[in-house]
Amino acid sequence: MNKQGLRKVFRKGFRFYFIYVFLFAILFFALQRPKKKVTLEEFVQYYYSAGERNKERVELVESGKDGALVRLNLIANAGKNIDISYYIFIEGMSTDVILGSILDAADRGVKVRLILDGIFNNFKGDLRDSIYGFALHPNIELRYYEPFKLLSPITWNTRMHDKIILIDEEIALIGGRNLGDKYFLEEIEKERFSKDRDVLIFKEEPLENKPSAVDDMRAYFNKIWDYEHTQDSIKSLSPRQEARGEAFNQQLIGKYNNFKKEYEPHLRPTNWRDNTLKVESIRFVYNPIGRANQDPWCLRVLLSLASLAEESIFIQSPYIIPTRSMKSRFEEYDIDYKKITILTNSLASTPNPLAMAGYANSKERIVDSGVEVHEYQGPDSIHSKTYIIDYRLSVVGSFNLDARSSYINTESMVIISSEEFAKKLKAKIQEDLNNSLKVDKNYSYIEDAYKIQGHVSAFKEIKIWLLAKIVYFVDYLL
Repeated sequence: MNKQGLRKVFRKGFRFYFIYVFLFAILFFALQRPKKKVTLEEFVQYYYSAGERNKERVELVESGKDGALVRLNLIANAGKNIDISYYIFIEGMSTDVILGSILDAADRGVKVRLILDGIFNNFKGDLRDSIYGFALHPNIELRYYEPFKLLSPITWNTRMHDKIILIDEEIALIGGRNLGDKYFLEEIEKERFSKDRDVLIFKEEPLENKPSAVDDMRAYFNKIWDYEHTQDSIKSLSPRQEARGEAFNQQLIGKYNNFKKEYEPHLRPTNWRDNTLKVESIRFVYNPIGRANQDPWCLRVLLSLASLAEESIFIQSPYIIPTRSMKSRFEEYDIDYKKITILTNSLASTPNPLAMAGYANSKERIVDSGVEVHEYQGPDSIHSKTYIIDYRLSVVGSFNLDARSSYINTESMVIISSEEFAKKLKAKIQEDLNNSLKVDKNYSYIEDAYKIQGHVSAFKEIKIWLLAKIVYFVDYLL
């Protein structure tokens, strides 16, 4: 075959592949029709059942610095096993130190299991060498959830969005933070900093054969670990890869040892019973694991809780994108929208143009529904996903109020029943509200002499405006 013939075949192949990708990476998700697998009554019975459970205590982990130090403290004091599932690792100082602490724990004999998203884990560049280093260690196992497959575009969107750490089957940390400097080092990252939060859960009095949120989280971790489309990160190493992995391990351990010299007091054993808050109950919620037509458990639980609200419903989410399929779910529940207050990013603070474009298309309808909307003005951004019902029930986790979190991604969150915790949580969120502007009924900001509207460049405004025209047709993927 001559060159002209090859080019013709290549063009036809490319067109076929483009259509194939469009059908299975984009259109496929528009045609999904998720079916309920659990009734509302079963949901309510489970989340409000009083059956005997292990007593658990919680602690709110609010600042970025505390988020890093708590993670390092938990890993430093692990005695038997560490299970970690994360959407993304971002190269930087904090990531290197945390990876070094994991290696240090494994050197002590602690069994470590890590699950990372198979596409957005960000283990590239120097971090790629850590995969080789972990593969060399007998006490570390690393697996990928739905790794990239060129010929399976349906898998490109089904991502693992959880952020969970489990220690010795007694302690859990869950929230919205990924691993990276932009989530931990506020003073350094400044405008790039993402404000987020975690909840630490401590099993106070382990009772045999009695359920707990920590146990439920470990069972969920095992489901993802054993899922048919979760795969080992690497099967074999070349001599060159072994050498690079060993060298990188030494670098990470060196950075962790330097950290220990300066922050040793923060790594000492912590009496979590004395440093946590007693609560009435904790329930762990997660989305089903799979590729298509998944029952949106997290969304349904939030809607069922909202329908039971007597006074107030508070929502903090970086992305608010109620799609047509989500709104059909809303209509199944008797929710008073005038009780709802939303805090989300503004055009000035958002670091995610696509999500902001999706929100821009829905903003007027949200305001018209009677919801009170506040937009954070920056210069940093909101990344936390928090819901408070009647100052009694608090929900914290990885779930954004959008279609991707509802129907496509793995997501997880905890429901905490405690007036004291809810008040503590709302007090922290009030700091963000103090730097936010309320959206008026005409969709502009209500002026506040004590608050400054964030600056938005003309380029950013035009970009979001153009993107809003495009993403209207694919908001179910945002």
